[in-house]
Amino acid sequence: MTQAVPLCVDLDGSLIHSDLLLESFLLLIKQNPLYVFIAPLWLLRGKAHLKAQIARRVALNGAALPYTQPFVDWLRAQKAAGRPLWLCTAADARLAQAVADHLGIFDGVLASNGRTNLSGRHKAAELVARFGERGFDYCGNHPVDVPIWAQARSAIVVNAPESVRLAASQVTVVSHVVPAPPVGVKVVLKALRVHQWAKNALIFVPVLASHQMTMGTLGASLLAFIAFSLCASSVYLLNDMLDLEADRQHHSKCRRPFAAGQLSLLFGLVAAPLLLLAALVLSLALPLSFLGVLGAYYVATLAYSFGIKKIVMVDVLALAGLYTIRIVAGSAAAGIPLSFWLLIFAIFIFLSLAIVKRYAELHAMREQGKLTAQGRGYQVEDLSLLQSLGASSGYLSILVLALYLNSPDVSQMYRHPKFAWLLVPIMLYWISRIWMQTYRGRMHDDPLVYALKDRVSLLTGVAAAVVLYLAV
Repeated sequence: MTQAVPLCVDLDGSLIHSDLLLESFLLLIKQNPLYVFIAPLWLLRGKAHLKAQIARRVALNGAALPYTQPFVDWLRAQKAAGRPLWLCTAADARLAQAVADHLGIFDGVLASNGRTNLSGRHKAAELVARFGERGFDYCGNHPVDVPIWAQARSAIVVNAPESVRLAASQVTVVSHVVPAPPVGVKVVLKALRVHQWAKNALIFVPVLASHQMTMGTLGASLLAFIAFSLCASSVYLLNDMLDLEADRQHHSKCRRPFAAGQLSLLFGLVAAPLLLLAALVLSLALPLSFLGVLGAYYVATLAYSFGIKKIVMVDVLALAGLYTIRIVAGSAAAGIPLSFWLLIFAIFIFLSLAIVKRYAELHAMREQGKLTAQGRGYQVEDLSLLQSLGASSGYLSILVLALYLNSPDVSQMYRHPKFAWLLVPIMLYWISRIWMQTYRGRMHDDPLVYALKDRVSLLTGVAAAVVLYLAV
């Protein structure tokens, strides 16, 4: 009977929109980055040995994977119709079993065992030995599956380009196709978080604040902006790959390209170092001090990704520092001395905005009925304290602004410094409104990015620019 023919299912790229080797490797280096240097030594003894060594050291959550849901639904229907289902994968047996246990639809698991990498011809030989030639149907997605399809009764092509379907049809009958979701430029740009590049406009602040807007300083600032943006995208890719499990359990971050399986982890592992290299090359055209600041930013963001973000309050201080370091980078790039007043103002206002970001995440957790933020050290009952700390920090930044406007430095910078005092009520309104929006659950983005999209914030910025123009 047709229903009695076993249905053998590939895992990587087929059952899930990801690769368990890369998923487990990222879990490993998140535990300890030094494994990056140990893994190549394991690989010298073969790919199966590498997979086994990684699998022994990580705990995979089978529920936190980007499954191909239409394919899973089809498999459940096949199971209900009486077909035996076998998970047949090149992933290590420990990881494959975690997936099988989660889904609960497989009659058995065939996987790599530390000695044999069950892929391509090895998998074909194993399936023929167990079920006989043409005694099984096989679901796959990659050219490496063609030798398996050549031994199968029929092929089920999942998440594969047309070239793979054609290759399968040349060696057996293609009985079912699960089309691959489209991956366009928008997905790549989303992964690079190009919209977050707006935060790097802080690099221009020293030039604007010092009134030294020349072709040279603006050109240097623009080059620094591009280099910083490329570096930031490199960090975003790495951070998203390290945060896969937490992001997949988040109400909005689950739609990020890597978490959703829309983009290959291999793309991220290749693109991240290339973007960093491009940033470093551009930095060579700027003062050496800028390169030092860029390096400090990269190291700080790595430290944040690997552990600081889990430490209560230290995480928001680090975020405030990462905002502020952009201003330091702009000063270094343009060769403009950094103002003490600007630095202190930046630290306080960015601490407030960093707490806004954390408050918004906790607020969303509370709306979902959760008590803690996944991957963070915060609890829902911390909301009132965070609100108090964040608002206080925001108002302290305005106090610093007021003290600066009363200092002798202002009379040297502005012809009509009294106009500049209007900045105080403008900033008081803006920081108060940001916190009001956050309190009402309307903050769904980085607060700086939100400000660039928010009409009221933009009008407030225009008003501040007009005041500064009148003061000059």
